[in-house]
Amino acid sequence: MSSAKSKNLTGSYSCIQALYWMYFAAIMSFSGFFLLGGGFSNTQIGIIAAVAGIMSALLQPVLAGYADRPDSPSLKKIIQILYVIQLLLGIGLFFSRTLILTGLLYGISIALLQLMTPFINALGMESINQGQKLNFGLARGMGSVAYAVICYVLGIITVKAGVLSIPASVTIITVLSLGCLIIFPFVKTQKSAQTSSDSKSLANPLLFFRKYRRFSLVLIGCIFIYLSHVLLNNFNFQIAQGKGGGSAEMGTASAIAAMCELPTLFLFGYIIKKIRCDLLVRFAGIFFVLKALGTFLAPGISMYYGVQVFQMLGWGLLTAASVYYVNAIMEPEDAIKGQAYFTMTYTLGSVIGSFLGGALIDFARVSSMLLFATVSALFGAVIVFIFAERTPLNK
Repeated sequence: MSSAKSKNLTGSYSCIQALYWMYFAAIMSFSGFFLLGGGFSNTQIGIIAAVAGIMSALLQPVLAGYADRPDSPSLKKIIQILYVIQLLLGIGLFFSRTLILTGLLYGISIALLQLMTPFINALGMESINQGQKLNFGLARGMGSVAYAVICYVLGIITVKAGVLSIPASVTIITVLSLGCLIIFPFVKTQKSAQTSSDSKSLANPLLFFRKYRRFSLVLIGCIFIYLSHVLLNNFNFQIAQGKGGGSAEMGTASAIAAMCELPTLFLFGYIIKKIRCDLLVRFAGIFFVLKALGTFLAPGISMYYGVQVFQMLGWGLLTAASVYYVNAIMEPEDAIKGQAYFTMTYTLGSVIGSFLGGALIDFARVSSMLLFATVSALFGAVIVFIFAERTPLNK
């Protein structure tokens, strides 16, 4: 624990989370708008997103292994470096006039976006470990609020300003993020020589998973859970159509789901003090199954709206509980790698879902895709329920 005086960092860390999720929304939610406007086909957009996801999945454990080393820069500096790269990419996108260069720059932006998630989360958890006051759930909840707000704002701006408003927005958000990081008080925790040796040896994924065998099985379960989640979210327009709705109903369902996350995230600081995080992770898996099953069985759009309430204790719970769970079961020298591997499960689920979802819909209809999503969530939830390790109660 740091010897420095304890500070309440919730406000400043909330700004970092909020700006990150604004950045996420600008890059991911408006990727179709920007790339279609730039002359790309839907197939090409899918390929760019999938390749970017694969790049991110490969790079996450490598960069995390480096970040866990005692001789590496601090988490704060690593995140700042990644944002500087994004700033250059955003400026490049603004001036790019060729299809190949635009696709390359945007693909790298998506990969960089996904690469940053575990480092943003680890920055908060390491601050808590150092004895600083920080309500992670509240900060992450502000990220969800910021995501919804920027989607609404960009929806208005893009109609008036066109596709160039996306790289312009990313550039502004990146500059603001760098400013928040500069004033965020964070010093890298010093580790012992033995810790240094152990950390370097566990940079090898095989050695890491040999040390954390049950964790590796939990990761496999989470891939199936997140695959189900991606199928429900990436193809929500097709689902809404299948229930008798359209784009307006899709937007309403997405807004209901986003709002349902907020109570869980805002109250998570209280919840984590009452219930062990391994139980929360198990519990969240059950609600992913219920949402997928409810979506499959919903006969119409009204019931589809009602099913979104399961987001509260599914995604809303897992997104915060998983960060605490990894922090609880990992040795300090492996914490960043653990966060990266957990984030990688969503990346892999997203890549698989992007390829698989469209094929299932094209060849076997939306109902078959939803049945597959339900089975996938159930399979993953059973694995997580069996192999999640007991953790101490957070105090």
